[in-house]
Amino acid sequence: MNYFQGKKIWITGASSGIGEGFVRHLSTIDCQLILSSRRKEELERVKSENQGAKASFDIEVLDLADSGQIEIVSNKVIEKYNGVDIVIHCGGISQRDRVVDTSMDVQRRLVEVNYFGTIDVTKRTLPKMVENKFGHQVVVTSVTGIISSPLRSGYAASKHALHGYFDALRAEHHADNIAVTLLCPGYIKTNISLNALKGNGQKQNKMDNAQANGMTVDELIPICLKAVSKRKEEIYIGGFKEVAGVYLKRFFPKIFSRAVRKLAVT
Repeated sequence: MNYFQGKKIWITGASSGIGEGFVRHLSTIDCQLILSSRRKEELERVKSENQGAKASFDIEVLDLADSGQIEIVSNKVIEKYNGVDIVIHCGGISQRDRVVDTSMDVQRRLVEVNYFGTIDVTKRTLPKMVENKFGHQVVVTSVTGIISSPLRSGYAASKHALHGYFDALRAEHHADNIAVTLLCPGYIKTNISLNALKGNGQKQNKMDNAQANGMTVDELIPICLKAVSKRKEEIYIGGFKEVAGVYLKRFFPKIFSRAVRKLAVT
């Protein structure tokens, strides 16, 4: 049986990019998909474009920066479906500016959405998973969750934090049959750099060259789904330089540091 068949799967950040890609690929499987993001009209679009496939769809508008809304929506989803089997955390925002030029408001927003919003959804879905002795928390972090590069201080910090949190959760709840998969993509061709925050809080409104030339979402998602179905703990996905950077940082940190300093800082 397909790992996802018959499962109740909640996807955050489902209205675009990687989250939308998960919806598109999982819609071909007989499962229940709960789609969440801030933009209801975009969720409706994603639902309509995948209607007629095998999956059933539900829409729950959710802002990861709003803890009160997370509580209300999580309680609604858990009550309606008696818990969920898999949560795929795709919601988040990025950053493109130097440390010295990035306001604390922006730094706090990056952590609020990418870290606190994600772990809030996790905390609220976890008890039922423990009760049911089955659950899977799938977290789209980034290669930047392992290594950092210029202009992404707050983004990298929020992704690093996710690794620390979910590594602990995995160890604590292994005996409860709770899996954690950390997906660490490199450059993926989405709008994340267009929507990335500058230091003053405004959107960058520009596609990075590396992003424009990155792996497509439809190339990425099958790799992710295979890793999740095998309950892998952590995988790195991307071009040679992105994945090699992880190991360079781990085994040759001084060489990695010199290489990072050569990256463009604007």
